[in-house]
Amino acid sequence: MSKSGIVLYGVDLSPCVRAVKITLKALGLDYEYKEVNLQAGEHLSEDFLKKNPQHTVPVLDDNGTVIWDSHAIAIYLVDKYGKSDELYPKDLAKRAAINQRLFFDASVLFPSLASVSGPFWVSGVTVVAQEKLNNIHRGLKLLETFLSGSDYLVGDSLTLADICTGPTVTSLPAAVDIDPAVYPKVTAWLARLNQTPHFKDINEEHANNYCSFLRSKWTKLGD
Repeated sequence: MSKSGIVLYGVDLSPCVRAVKITLKALGLDYEYKEVNLQAGEHLSEDFLKKNPQHTVPVLDDNGTVIWDSHAIAIYLVDKYGKSDELYPKDLAKRAAINQRLFFDASVLFPSLASVSGPFWVSGVTVVAQEKLNNIHRGLKLLETFLSGSDYLVGDSLTLADICTGPTVTSLPAAVDIDPAVYPKVTAWLARLNQTPHFKDINEEHANNYCSFLRSKWTKLGD
């Protein structure tokens, strides 16, 4: 048990779990980490379903306050424990821009990845249709546009938009190559994230494992 009483339930391969871990580290918070064995169906147990009826990871238990969805968790943590508002500014215009990027990750980028990985995790499907790869590239092209004129997704400093979106993007090579010639701004942004405290240490190994594992399973990837 951690001194803070914070418990995080997750799986390291999950980009969403990695995003929460980076947020916790950025805030300097002590926490207990409990790995959820998805293959054994621990996420479908009665105890877990009481915490999260959607049976997804991550799940955060902060001394009895239970939250799931990585974006909701990250916002909660910064609002409650942040010593400043730099990761999630109180300025309404900046916060709205960060929210837009978070919703983009939740509604466009991550679903495009899940449409590829989900059928494998659930049913062992090893064939990926070209249209699914095209959807990933559509998201990357929009991300390239978002990065026009700024070092990070919202302005020139790190925010929750980057912390939450970065792990998703570093997991996309499970299905597509992020060509620096095609996505120079995305490539530079990822390199920048790897220079920020905690991001590389928490994300890189697990993102690489996620991508290499899935790449080894595909029998047909696109046309």
